[in-house]
Amino acid sequence: MNLPAPPPPDAPADRPKESRFQRVPLRNRVTWLAAICVAGAVALVSVAAFLTVNDSLYQQVDDDLTDRAVDAAQGPLVQTPDLQQVPVAFYAAANFKISVVSADGSEIGPIDRPPSSYLELSVAKGEVPRSLRTDQRTNSRVVAVPTGEDAALVMSTSLRPTQQTLAQLSVVLVVMGGAGILLAAAAGTAVARAGLRPVQRLTAATERVARTGDLRPIPVSGDDELARLTTSFNGMLSALAESQERQRRLVADAGHELRTPLTSLRTNLELLMASARPDAPTLSDEDRAEMFADVQGQVNELSALVGDLVELAREDTPQAVHEPLELVDVVERALSRAQRRSPRITFDVRVRSWEMLGDATALERAVLNLLDNAAKWSPDSATVRVDLHPDQDGFAVLEVADAGPGISQADLPYVFERFYRSSDARTLPGSGLGLSIVKQVAERHGGTVWAGPAPEGGALLHMSLPGQQPGAAAEDEQDGTAGPSEQDEDAETEQQ
Repeated sequence: MNLPAPPPPDAPADRPKESRFQRVPLRNRVTWLAAICVAGAVALVSVAAFLTVNDSLYQQVDDDLTDRAVDAAQGPLVQTPDLQQVPVAFYAAANFKISVVSADGSEIGPIDRPPSSYLELSVAKGEVPRSLRTDQRTNSRVVAVPTGEDAALVMSTSLRPTQQTLAQLSVVLVVMGGAGILLAAAAGTAVARAGLRPVQRLTAATERVARTGDLRPIPVSGDDELARLTTSFNGMLSALAESQERQRRLVADAGHELRTPLTSLRTNLELLMASARPDAPTLSDEDRAEMFADVQGQVNELSALVGDLVELAREDTPQAVHEPLELVDVVERALSRAQRRSPRITFDVRVRSWEMLGDATALERAVLNLLDNAAKWSPDSATVRVDLHPDQDGFAVLEVADAGPGISQADLPYVFERFYRSSDARTLPGSGLGLSIVKQVAERHGGTVWAGPAPEGGALLHMSLPGQQPGAAAEDEQDGTAGPSEQDEDAETEQQ
């Protein structure tokens, strides 16, 4: 049994088949489309013009021939049986031939005249008032009108001049139509080339980014749809470059921060391994216990640093925030965890209800970082003030004030930067990432952070978050005014 061969691994199974037209370059498609549209329009106009002129010329020939025949039939020179030579010569010079057909079938006229038919004989007998026909053998138009008794005047003219005019007209229409089609194809090529130039620049930019990783923006010209597409593409490149720069700085800062504890940990482990050799001097129990405690502390420091890095990387990723929450519940959960971590610290809590849209997990982490930072800097049995109250313009303020030494003026601009640690904080545990996480969470929720001196003498960390008080929307509807708009997620604050 023969089974069909499986598709190659790099070919998607559901890839639609491309038609032959889709494989043609877009510029060629635009050129062919313009040429085909113009060709159709030219063909319709040419056919309509030719038919109109054709009918008009033949109608003009018929009308002119009939009028001349009537005038000649009413004149005295052609009413006699013997046709005079004066009108015959006159009409022959004007490309007309004239003869007289009697009712008995006899005919007087030029030798090269078109032969008479039963139509002219019927006019001579008075059976029909007039006849008009085309003689194919002489390529002439023939008209017969009654003249006198039992006679008909027959006048004919050649159709060759009319046919030559129509032939010349057809040649002109074909030549002009062909020139118009070629001009349309050239114009379509020029328009396609000019219109697709921004697309070609975008294609070259994407290929350059894929090949070299160069995220330089491309020039923008004009204000049409392609210019807006180029602007959007440049915005995407800027966002990608900013993301890469953040990742680069995060990796560089993380490598710098990890180097010290890893070096100390490796040194301690090498000493412990060396002391276990038979010929090595033995370590005292006190030194061994001190080294094990140092190793445990370094492992804990590395674990905290890795956790902060993971959290920071998660906060760098844009996330949709749409969960309604009560900020007081978030603060209470963070307080419960902070009290277990720092039982020596007393927290003076004053909170008021505040509703918002946000990520409860990220907000809890930010509030916990603020509380841990305050507890770290406060002495034993100190009090940390936690105050959540509505501010103005639809924002709530979370203030955390510690009883520590405060933040120096030189360190205030940098307390929310990644891995920044003041000279006083380098001897304390921490990674320098806590307050940067607070800032990212606050900004992702549409809020802000701020640091300054506290009235108690320590540091005051301030986080502002958008939202509204419970029941404010209902009260605004009753008053006929719109309540403050809810925004996404809260933000978090800073470390010393």
